[in-house]
Amino acid sequence: MEPAFRPNFPDFQGQAREPSVTWAACTQVVNRGMSNPSPSSPQSLSEIAPVEPRIPPRAVHLCLDMQNLLGPDGPWQARWAERVLPAVVSLVEHAPARTVFTRFMPPAEPDDAAGAWRDFYRKWAGITLQQIEPEMLALMAPLNLFVPPARVIEKQRYSAFSAPETAAALRAMRADAVIVSGAESDMCVLATVLAAVDLGYPVIVAEDAVCSSADPTHDAVQELYHARFSQQVQTLEVEAIRALWRPVEA
Repeated sequence: MEPAFRPNFPDFQGQAREPSVTWAACTQVVNRGMSNPSPSSPQSLSEIAPVEPRIPPRAVHLCLDMQNLLGPDGPWQARWAERVLPAVVSLVEHAPARTVFTRFMPPAEPDDAAGAWRDFYRKWAGITLQQIEPEMLALMAPLNLFVPPARVIEKQRYSAFSAPETAAALRAMRADAVIVSGAESDMCVLATVLAAVDLGYPVIVAEDAVCSSADPTHDAVQELYHARFSQQVQTLEVEAIRALWRPVEA
């Protein structure tokens, strides 16, 4: 239905005239322009061909939060953590000197956290430093055996890049791509992947070396990479990563 207000436009002699294009036609054009592209449209991100698998020698492996905290005896048990551990180990041993482990480190007590994180730790007070067993924050065995030459960075947020040391380490290693493994695939892994994309790094997610405590969102995130980030994020199994990656020395 066209609006009641229909403006007249003056012609070159100052006489009012009816517009040659109706409001309904304009509305149709605007609506078409603002609607989501159809699946067959070349503008649809899901239709863009993915990048050919390639891993540059200076890639750096970020292994996220594979700690006892997320193991079978930890308060944040991540389903499949033990099952993906051999794949994580295989990827680490391929290039230990180009591996950076992160450890999620909670505050001493909830009131030491800022903003919404304070509420988060009030719910999870049992993992604050005052209450949690220190061993829960250690890397799962045998990952600790790779340090050094691998390095460890501690963080207090989901993304590895929330710790300034991460970006500094990647610059020092002259990284030109990031390989991501660890936990959890729909939280810390996802946050790190998106931060790396924003910084311009091509990202390779080791799909058989990431895990979550929630299967539906784990699966949804893997599909998200394929459907929306295929030009910036690849998902490959560890065996394929090892075959493609010829890492330089640290």
